[in-house]
Amino acid sequence: MKQKIGKLHVLTDTLLQSRFSHVQLAEMAIAGGADAIQFRQKQGSTRELIEIATQMKRVCAAKGVAFIVNDRIDVAIAARADGVHLGQNDFPIPLARELVGKEWIIGGSAATLEEAQKCLADGADYVGFGPVFPTDSKNDAGPVSGIQTLKMIAETIPLPIIAIGGIGSENTPAIIQAGAHGIAVISAVCCQNDPCQATNRLCELLYSATPGGRYA
Repeated sequence: MKQKIGKLHVLTDTLLQSRFSHVQLAEMAIAGGADAIQFRQKQGSTRELIEIATQMKRVCAAKGVAFIVNDRIDVAIAARADGVHLGQNDFPIPLARELVGKEWIIGGSAATLEEAQKCLADGADYVGFGPVFPTDSKNDAGPVSGIQTLKMIAETIPLPIIAIGGIGSENTPAIIQAGAHGIAVISAVCCQNDPCQATNRLCELLYSATPGGRYA
């Protein structure tokens, strides 16, 4: 059975901060209310990444939270993840679908309407759109899109839109009011003194801005 696409996606990170491991961040984010955890790690051996991802999957499965691996479909398959998130230059979405089947969540990254349309045409389950605001979390982040472009994407693309890039407590309500399904954050959780508390605050803001509240 395919996991639900969460509204609060926390991307774990050990480069921007070194106090907590990926597994610890996953545990704290879930305790704070995150309903999707994404493992994003560009460095390390494949074996090491599989070991970390397997631990994270175990943590997520225990709480019924979706576990998604960024980019590395081989690691995702080995760890029996719930999904994989693929960029425009990553593993092709249609081929990924052939490998993992219909029960997996497949997300695609987009920075423009054309890229979002490609994600839709390729069979993605959701679109990670951004950066909406300036961000220091990704070195390869493209030009900032802004709220109005996000609103246009949400109105045009018939898929859940997960906004990413520079998102924090100050702009989460505006993101949801623009029509996004949810948000994806890195530093707004991972780099905070208390990641659990930071996640909980984002959760409160996100669901208070969502029509119908938490169960919408």
